[in-house]
Amino acid sequence: MIEIDRLTKRYGGATVVDDLSFTVAPGRVTGFLGPNGAGKSTTLRILVGLARATSGSATIDGRQYADLPDPLRQVGALLEATPVQRGRTAYRYLLALAQTHGIAPGRVDQVLARVGLTSAAGRQAAEFSLGMRQRLGIAAVLLGEPRTLILDEPTNGLDPAGVHWLRNLLREQAAEGRTVLVSSHLISEMALTADQLVVVGRGRLLADLPMAEFTSGHASLEAAYLRLTGDAVEFSGGSR
Repeated sequence: MIEIDRLTKRYGGATVVDDLSFTVAPGRVTGFLGPNGAGKSTTLRILVGLARATSGSATIDGRQYADLPDPLRQVGALLEATPVQRGRTAYRYLLALAQTHGIAPGRVDQVLARVGLTSAAGRQAAEFSLGMRQRLGIAAVLLGEPRTLILDEPTNGLDPAGVHWLRNLLREQAAEGRTVLVSSHLISEMALTADQLVVVGRGRLLADLPMAEFTSGHASLEAAYLRLTGDAVEFSGGSR
């Protein structure tokens, strides 16, 4: 389980995450939504130990990420700017991760097949399209068979077939009892993927509801989302 408890993050005089609290339970896909600048990526960075909270806590199974004894086996994380060693082949990149975390080399072949990159295993990541790099990042997420998956904009660069594949993958992972947290701006895709929605605006919690309850009384998820976040949009284009 993921627990965000009164989390606050300030950069100078700017409060990016403001006393934010919510939980992400296993067995379902939780969509993490909000306008640009809402604090989603900062929250995820704190959750996986890439940034430090000003106050409050962000824990996975009751521990901060830095305190997890075997993080790759417990948490698979794909953030928007997750680096890939572009000079290595896809296979060698994953093999290095496996060797440093005590994972059997055979698992590399399994995850390459799972993400559809078997035929590209011997190619350098520098030769990959954005969508292929995204698939490689997802392979790294799955490598340790973690119980918790955290993904920030995972559909970025994927074609429609890839988006459909990812949707099914995430739902399968949740059905197997894993905790799945997905941040995305693709509202239409979240409508097809998520069971639970956590929506933030200006760093604060706006909603934490099951999909059916969130959309009740609205024509679509998009309509419900836009109505809820209308006063929380940080950056918007003006009319001419």
